[in-house]
Amino acid sequence: MRAIFLDRDGVICKNKSDHVKSWDEFEFLPGAKASLNTLSMLGLPIVIVTNQAVVNRGMASAEAIEDIHNRMVSEITAAGGRIDRVLYCPHRPDEHCDCRKPEPGMLLQAAQELDIDLKNSYMVGDAATDIVAGQRVGCSTFMVLTGRGLQQLVHAFRTARNTFTITRNLTGAANQILKNELQLTGAGELWQLYSENYHQSIPFTVK
Repeated sequence: MRAIFLDRDGVICKNKSDHVKSWDEFEFLPGAKASLNTLSMLGLPIVIVTNQAVVNRGMASAEAIEDIHNRMVSEITAAGGRIDRVLYCPHRPDEHCDCRKPEPGMLLQAAQELDIDLKNSYMVGDAATDIVAGQRVGCSTFMVLTGRGLQQLVHAFRTARNTFTITRNLTGAANQILKNELQLTGAGELWQLYSENYHQSIPFTVK
């Protein structure tokens, strides 16, 4: 089974310079809920994989992070979308764990728990670490220009192993993933109908 992996900050919610430490500081990016609704139509598992070193830095408790995720999932569900699993890494970079992106530990964990075929899955993020983590396990990778995307582009070019796709935001990535999936299933006419009624940015590919 294929899956869709999403980073959280900068993809679904706004980045904050001092991090998102409570639900009061969480703010959905424009179009994020609608994009998750679109992705939910595909029936593929949707998994959030996010670095949250604020826990081991003592800036937020594990309970606070889990509360953020529970509320986030509830709002997404209420808006017609779906999140199947939320995985986060609480470690600081100096702890050298195997789950903090760019390490692919969270993706490997999800693959084991949900029986996911990583080489035919998707990873969407706003940082070079997201792209590298996805490519290490063979995912098709998308870099959004929201969050840290613009600032991370050069670093992503330097560190990515393979081609990745750049989109303006999660909406662009969702549209491209939808198009890919419809083509895989031979439902190109459905994509044509969808695209005629859902005008968003057109992604482009870089090497």
